[in-house]
Amino acid sequence: MRAERSGVNAAFFVRGWAPPVLVFGGGAALLLLLMVIHVMQGAADLTPRMVLEAVFAPQDTAEHQIVRTLRMPRVVAGMLAGGALAVAGVLLQTITRNPLASAGTLGINAGAYFAVVAATVFAPSLMGVSPMLVAFGGAVFAALLAYSLAGGLRATPLRMTLAGMIVSMAVSAMTGALQLLFEEETSGLFLWGSGTLVQNDWSGVSAAWPWIAVAAALALFLSRSLDLLLLNEETAQSLGQHVGRIRLISLVLALLLAAVIVSIVGPIGFVGLLAPHLVRLIGVRSHKLLLPASFLWGAVILVAADVGSRLANNSSYGELPVGAVTALIGGPCLAYLSYRAAQKHREVPKPSASSLGTTSRFLSYRALLGIFGALLVAVTILGMIFGDVKVPLQDVLAAVQGEGPELARSIVLDQRLPRMLVAACAGAALAVSGLLLQGVVRNPMADPSIVGVSAGAGVGALLLLLVWPELPITLLPFASFAGAIAAALIVYLIARRTGLQPAVLALVGIAVSACGSAVIQLIVVQTKMNVAVALAWISGSTYARGWEELAQLVVWPVLLLPLAWLIGRRVDILAFGQEGAVGLGVNVEQTRLRAAAIGVALAAAAVSIVGTIGFVGLIAPHAARLLIGHNHRRLMPLAALLGAVLLVLADIVGRNLLPPKEIPSGLIVSLLGAPYFLWLMRSSRR
Repeated sequence: MRAERSGVNAAFFVRGWAPPVLVFGGGAALLLLLMVIHVMQGAADLTPRMVLEAVFAPQDTAEHQIVRTLRMPRVVAGMLAGGALAVAGVLLQTITRNPLASAGTLGINAGAYFAVVAATVFAPSLMGVSPMLVAFGGAVFAALLAYSLAGGLRATPLRMTLAGMIVSMAVSAMTGALQLLFEEETSGLFLWGSGTLVQNDWSGVSAAWPWIAVAAALALFLSRSLDLLLLNEETAQSLGQHVGRIRLISLVLALLLAAVIVSIVGPIGFVGLLAPHLVRLIGVRSHKLLLPASFLWGAVILVAADVGSRLANNSSYGELPVGAVTALIGGPCLAYLSYRAAQKHREVPKPSASSLGTTSRFLSYRALLGIFGALLVAVTILGMIFGDVKVPLQDVLAAVQGEGPELARSIVLDQRLPRMLVAACAGAALAVSGLLLQGVVRNPMADPSIVGVSAGAGVGALLLLLVWPELPITLLPFASFAGAIAAALIVYLIARRTGLQPAVLALVGIAVSACGSAVIQLIVVQTKMNVAVALAWISGSTYARGWEELAQLVVWPVLLLPLAWLIGRRVDILAFGQEGAVGLGVNVEQTRLRAAAIGVALAAAAVSIVGTIGFVGLIAPHAARLLIGHNHRRLMPLAALLGAVLLVLADIVGRNLLPPKEIPSGLIVSLLGAPYFLWLMRSSRR
């Protein structure tokens, strides 16, 4: 009998008490170890004894001052930030019933950061009064925008997360534009904008901890109500719960926590996604344990990420942003969770938007080609006229013929004409790349920037420049191609298991792009690249591109566009699905592989020269389909012209909007493309 009772007790311990003991005991021990390692890291060589003396018996020595005023505030800020983001993640996941929800994936961090940057530029007095209030306002705006665009409570987890990520992309584009236009005012925000725990004193921690403590305590007070929210709404209401009120209070608490953290350490993503899932994986479900356990493990994750960033840091270059490290960890987690969510919430397949479109009733195909060809010539001429120095039209025409004033010839032939031609070639390449990728996966959201190809190409190009700087620059497109292929394969292999659902493909692509962007950010910081140059390259720019860059780029569209046209008929047949295409005699896998390879190569070539410009491959193909339908052979020339016109126009606007400042053309396109993508996503829901 005793043996049976002891066995029952042991089983009860394993099921009931082991998870909390493991979560809290193991987490506390790990956090303590990480704190010790963290405080000992840095340029000053400190022993454990020095650290303990600085904490418990401080003296007026340089070592003790370093520990107490620099290192301890940093590690405490990491604990508070990680814990607060994790609690915000739990609240958001519960009230939206969305396992992918967090302050990062719903656009809240990006909105808060944009508000801080905008206030720094336009209303610095507000930042002096309350940076937390400013960040809170931005967080509320971004959350409401993502919520409404996703379709409210009826939205699936995938769709709501996708809306949040696209809101993040749109808001980040505006933030980047402000940072470039007001470089002096925002000079201290580049590293902080990537997420950094660096603290110069205790002021940030002192300002943040009361808000975090109150919000976390209120969340814990709501734990029973939050448990009931996991049931369906009718059941929760029948048990006396005011569902709307609980959701509103929880949302306000989550937004407040995110805003407080952004105001002291910048936007750090994925901690609020990782920590709650890790705790649930161990076996904790009740919110009265889930909330404090997530706080603890959020602190562990962020402090560990900062330890890792400092281990990889080279003092001769600069600080490594911890936000980039969490993105490297969280990107794969987002991809995996998107895949899991797709298995539970399968959307009913709808006709692919890539096959929609009607032939223009008013203009023939040749007329459209003529109109957009003439438009491309016109905007190219405009680009040669307008700039810091206006060149009269007659001087531009004379310069193109090798005549006219010497100054005009120098400006037109050495600076503006090659730049316009680079923009046109890159725009055409990105447009046809997007067209092919959309046709291959039968997915209207397959753009090189959305499916991770652009970020992968950027990583490949920068790694070549960093690791083998002595190699000839002509190898840059090949390095970009290798990075793009790797990113495309990862996205395709994961999304294929869910039937290439549009939302899954986009989310996995965004996750891969987040990892790629984090790597690019790490390279930029480690190589001490100029902030303006770094932002311009990350955003995508045609600045200072000349004849040499044009020669490197133009060969790829010249070689690949005819191949793309030849395979166009087979890409048309892919719209009939696997069985239909096979029945019509098409080797589906071979066609997909060839078309995808051409599309990836075109995107890689463009990225290697102009950086990671997004959305051209989304806007141009869709505009072309609206005009002439879905015939890919007819679409390719028109989409190429539209992409070229779009990027040349973006370059002109970026150069002339606020001279002498230049806004990267990639940012101009993003400001147009992100809202278009949101509209497309909302339309596909109907």
